Amino acid sequence: MVTKRLNLHKSGPNFSRISLGLWRLHEWDMSTTDLTAYVEEAIELGITTFDHADIYGSYGNEELFGKLLKQKPELRERIEIVSKCGICLVSDARPENHIQHYNTTSDYIRMSVDRSLKKLQTDYLDLILIHRPDPLMNTTEMADIFSLLLEEEKVKHVGVSNFTPSQFDLFQSKMEVPLVTNQVECSLLHLDPIYDGTFDQAQKLNRSPMIWSPFAGGRIFTDDGDRAQKVRNLCKELAENYNTSVDQIALAWLFELPCNPQAVIGTGRSDRMKSAVKAMNVPLERQDWYRLLEAANGHPVP
Repeated sequence: MVTKRLNLHKSGPNFSRISLGLWRLHEWDMSTTDLTAYVEEAIELGITTFDHADIYGSYGNEELFGKLLKQKPELRERIEIVSKCGICLVSDARPENHIQHYNTTSDYIRMSVDRSLKKLQTDYLDLILIHRPDPLMNTTEMADIFSLLLEEEKVKHVGVSNFTPSQFDLFQSKMEVPLVTNQVECSLLHLDPIYDGTFDQAQKLNRSPMIWSPFAGGRIFTDDGDRAQKVRNLCKELAENYNTSVDQIALAWLFELPCNPQAVIGTGRSDRMKSAVKAMNVPLERQDWYRLLEAANGHPVP
């Protein structure tokens, strides 16, 4: 069984329906050889999209991934790489940052992309995202630098992350090419984009959103709060009914959304990766979907 594929937008990119998020890569304690084997296993499962950001691992995870591409450069043609920029962390790797802030100026975006390309040992990014909306962002300036980066073929597609619909519309109004996605948080314990217009906009524009933290950072499995327990207990019940697992029910619920999302999972475990792929074939019935929504909301639909 392999993961399905989807176009985030009619112009591309074509990604695996599940992508592997690398925000915890530095915690996986893998050698370059072990990581290479893990990436090859992901590819065999059809997971070919790898989600990065310049800040992950305190600016170190892209370089860890780049070591495997330097060791085995032929893998680059078999995968898609996403990265993000715009967040500036206080870190030993960035002594110039005295406070956490955002920087979406053209000079900073270019510098961030060039650094990511160097660390990742690649000539291009399949997708670059502005990591978070910046109150000081000049969308005309952002559009101009991304147009240059597209022209230089350093990036193939542009999108955003954690943007509101109005922020998305503002930036898109300055771009001559489509913003292909908005990567946002969504799970049974975080329903905001279902209700705040984010997924409505994605469906209207025929752009598949990317979903980060589809398991609410693991809280679906561990949170002792009343709502989380109700969601978890219902997931367990449905997992038994569907002969599947709790994580597959949680992902299958997201995959039923008509905006056709892509899920970003951040696991370094082979069994969880395989389980996530199986979630795409869980035929979750409509009334069961609404039972989960009711548990997540804490009340029936009106």
